[in-house]
Amino acid sequence: MSLRDRLSVRRIETEATRDRALEVLATVYQEEKDWVSDLNEFFPKADLENDQVSWYVAEVDGQPVGVTRVLFEIPRQLYEEYAFELVDKSLDVAAFLENHRIAEIGRYAVLPEYRKRILVATGLMGAATTETLERGFTHFITDVFESDPNSPMKFHQRILGFQTVATHTIGELNHLGRRITMLLDLKESFQRLRLSNNWLFRYVTRGWNEQLVQQLSA
Repeated sequence: MSLRDRLSVRRIETEATRDRALEVLATVYQEEKDWVSDLNEFFPKADLENDQVSWYVAEVDGQPVGVTRVLFEIPRQLYEEYAFELVDKSLDVAAFLENHRIAEIGRYAVLPEYRKRILVATGLMGAATTETLERGFTHFITDVFESDPNSPMKFHQRILGFQTVATHTIGELNHLGRRITMLLDLKESFQRLRLSNNWLFRYVTRGWNEQLVQQLSA
């Protein structure tokens, strides 16, 4: 049986599923990276009842292998504390945030043995993107670590079309190094992937309703 048939991705809505996701986060964010000291603070139970945040877990044969999170209410005050160094000095960040609906995607973690299996990353991104678009958001913003050998930066840039907008060295995680802040125009990414008509586009958009497809095609 192929990985595609063995892989499932779902939104985390129960404490039992959260516990399974914490296994992945413990392996990656604590044991491997040492970025987080308290997982219960990193992924609090309260998130399960919070309509402004969604966590997703990828499972292979029922075993958790990957996690990601979307924030639908960006912590703007926290962002202001990050001391961004803009790549495009003419960009008015405050105005951009005000005029677009931007969700933050992050907390990405995949077990080492599945990092080269692009379906896991694609499945997580697909689930996160679908809900984000259905809620009417227009962009994703994310941070990746410049010095992290397992950074998803190349996947974000080459496959999805994220653009680098800023850098900063201050952040929430216990990481010493520069963060690269990236932005993705979801409609633009959809149209570019649709033109390519590759397997990634078909995989991510499977099950989408016609109204959502038409909304992004206009």
